[in-house]
Amino acid sequence: MDQLPPTLPKSRTEPDGSVVIRVLSYNIRSLRDDEEALVRVIRACEPDLVLVQEAPRFFRWRKHAARLAAKCDLVVLGGGATATGPLLLCSLRVFAERTQDVLLPHAPGLHRRGLATAVVRIGGVRLGVVSAHLSLDRAQRREQADLLLDRVAALDTPYGIAAADVNEGPDGPAFRRLAGALQDGWSVAPWGGERTFPAAAPDRRIDAVFATAGVDVLACGVPAGLAGVSGADLRSATDHLPVLAALRLQAAP
Repeated sequence: MDQLPPTLPKSRTEPDGSVVIRVLSYNIRSLRDDEEALVRVIRACEPDLVLVQEAPRFFRWRKHAARLAAKCDLVVLGGGATATGPLLLCSLRVFAERTQDVLLPHAPGLHRRGLATAVVRIGGVRLGVVSAHLSLDRAQRREQADLLLDRVAALDTPYGIAAADVNEGPDGPAFRRLAGALQDGWSVAPWGGERTFPAAAPDRRIDAVFATAGVDVLACGVPAGLAGVSGADLRSATDHLPVLAALRLQAAP
């Protein structure tokens, strides 16, 4: 049964530089739905990082991404059309060290996929961030899971966070590969709702937040019932439900 605790940990920086952060993963379907509902959901989640899938990729895509960020009191960190859809947004709490958009190998007849990546600092913590949207093709998804893990490792940071529309559930080979190498937030600290697709009547968990060892996953799940998040907004914002994670990261000694 889906449950929300009385409170979700708030973002904070502790005296020693350790941090609690909120990370939101969200497939926004190229802003083709109710953008104002989407904004209300994102704002209510109070994220430090938003790892977007299916950001606008065509005409004036940068303008659309910037508009969404501004409405949510966030800024564009990286990604977008140059990553074939994955986009990174962040709060002003986040200091960007570097960003890189990575195109994955392309198979004829299938949509080109990519990764939006960044290395950031929050408080006394340095971490790598990757947003991904894996293929509709089962074999290609499995290959892309390996490439995603390779990219997380290549960022060479003490902590890594990856969020993805995996396009398959936890029993699929790509999802199992990711969850075997990284912490699957929902499995570690289930909170809120589990299933993410389709938004109107979710029956599958195909969206997830993953973290490297050492990240303390405090809570992770669909923020249904979180203050300010209405069921109507979740259903009309896009065709996926978001995944919100509260994570604690220890500062280096």
